[in-house]
Amino acid sequence: MQPIYVLIVIAAYFGMLMLISYLTSRKGTDNDTFFRANRQSKWYVVAIAMIGTSISGVTFISVPGWVRSIDMTYMQMVFGFFAGYLVIAYILLPLYYRLNLTTIYGYLDTRFGSNSYKTGAWFFLLSKIIGAAARLYLVAFILQSLVFDAFGVPFVVTVTGIILIIWLYSYKSGIKTIIWTDWLQTLLWISALILIVWQLASYMNLDFRGVITAVRESPHSRIFVFDDWSSTQNFFKQFFSGMFITIVMTGLDQDQMQKNLTCKNLKDAQKNVISYGFAFAPINFLFLALGVLILLFAQQNNILLPQVADEILPLIASQHLGSITLGVFVVGMVAAAFSSADSALTALTTSFCVDILGMNNIENSHAVEKSNIRTRRITHIAMSVVFSVIILMIHAIGSDSIIDAIYRIASYTYGPLLGLYLSGLYTKLKPKDNLVPYICILSPILCFIFELAMIHFYSYKMGYEMLLINGAITVIGLWIISKRNKGESISK
Repeated sequence: MQPIYVLIVIAAYFGMLMLISYLTSRKGTDNDTFFRANRQSKWYVVAIAMIGTSISGVTFISVPGWVRSIDMTYMQMVFGFFAGYLVIAYILLPLYYRLNLTTIYGYLDTRFGSNSYKTGAWFFLLSKIIGAAARLYLVAFILQSLVFDAFGVPFVVTVTGIILIIWLYSYKSGIKTIIWTDWLQTLLWISALILIVWQLASYMNLDFRGVITAVRESPHSRIFVFDDWSSTQNFFKQFFSGMFITIVMTGLDQDQMQKNLTCKNLKDAQKNVISYGFAFAPINFLFLALGVLILLFAQQNNILLPQVADEILPLIASQHLGSITLGVFVVGMVAAAFSSADSALTALTTSFCVDILGMNNIENSHAVEKSNIRTRRITHIAMSVVFSVIILMIHAIGSDSIIDAIYRIASYTYGPLLGLYLSGLYTKLKPKDNLVPYICILSPILCFIFELAMIHFYSYKMGYEMLLINGAITVIGLWIISKRNKGESISK
């Protein structure tokens, strides 16, 4: 009965998404609508949608399971997130709005040249498609085990079906539709999170005060680590890693910034970023509190938890908290996953069309616009296919904690982007544009060699600080290949 019940819940949920797609696409399906929602979005709607985009199904599943191994120290990184959002709101957004960009990598064209521009866009495409596929893989895997294995459906069919549904409700109006579907999905998964915590507390006979006491007195309630510099959980490593990860994975990420650029003006976009950035602390704390309660619940009921951290919450929700909680969990997990994946797919299509193909959605003739729309739709299909292939590759490889894998991938792929923007905004370097791609490729390779050397010679395991090292190496490389024209100013 359980697989059929879950399938009904999922079908009803997908029906709501298709209804939103129909309503939002009635008034426009052109490229300006797809790419920028005609710059008519309400900032508070975007703010809620952005929470869903930033906190994916991986966060929904992985963060509670992470508590077993690293306690609540993830909050150190969350505090760094907010510092990163301040940088985005008051340094990057003014730049993007002043240049009236459709994709944020247009800045690199203005500052360095076309090769740098294309390099930045390609690094985004690589980073986003791997990261977004990893996020969606985890949800697809859980749905497979909860539902589709019972019907003998192969995993490849499950993945194809999920991607097809995302394509169906996003291909017409793109970001305009995504803002409203993500708005709904964010409200759904936040409600699901609260309901799961409440249901778990009820099973443990805990009221609100009892939950606070249980979390506070748990041996896993540790948040701050100041005394161990070699630990990847050291406060300073976590805080500054969180800050710079936010800058690169949001401020230098077309997926995350595309919604911000749909706001009517800079002031609205800044209000949007600050408000949803502030919301991350209580939301992530609740995820971690859920993780503490799960460990306590398992201990009280002699439940043997899986070795894989990402399987802990699904096990408890599906086997120990009843059918209502299972339905709530499925809705929350799928909502969190789709609000991230649909946005990523739209951003990948936008970046490829605008940055790589050079598509201009402003002042085109009717014939050119019609051709561009056709090209954009073909690109959207192609990106969906690539998405599916990468998810299947991740399934073949596997990972104990997807969220940790995503952040580590980001340390390598977003590092060159960080270096490019740091050099552009805060130096007067004029690197030779034709050599920039080589520097951006060489930097992650050197970082990988450096990480192996630190492990071999010092038994030191690099954390997310690798992102900062990667960015620094990129800046040094750009300095080496820069022209030495003294006294020549460079406009940002």
